[in-house]
Amino acid sequence: MAAWSVTPDGLALSVRLTPRGGRDGLDGVETLADGRDVLKARVRSAPSEGEANAALIALLAKELSVSRSRVSLTAGASARLKRILIRGDAQALAAQLQKQFCEI
Repeated sequence: MAAWSVTPDGLALSVRLTPRGGRDGLDGVETLADGRDVLKARVRSAPSEGEANAALIALLAKELSVSRSRVSLTAGASARLKRILIRGDAQALAAQLQKQFCEI
């Protein structure tokens, strides 16, 4: 299973977030022990009061050149594994992620 998938609403991402990661950034795709692929992300923010989730949304919006209002957390608000929906042209967003992380 890919770390992202095209949905009728946009692009759905599976993300493994590391709060207090020392920097804000996306670190590629990782396969978990159960076989699922996730996009690895780290943020400087602490995981309290939704700060890390807000930082993740800002990071994804910046990396994919979309507005923050198009990025929403759909699952995993208090977990390390999260589900994110990015509304917009899913094919173009998927192509951008494919180019950025699958040619490493």
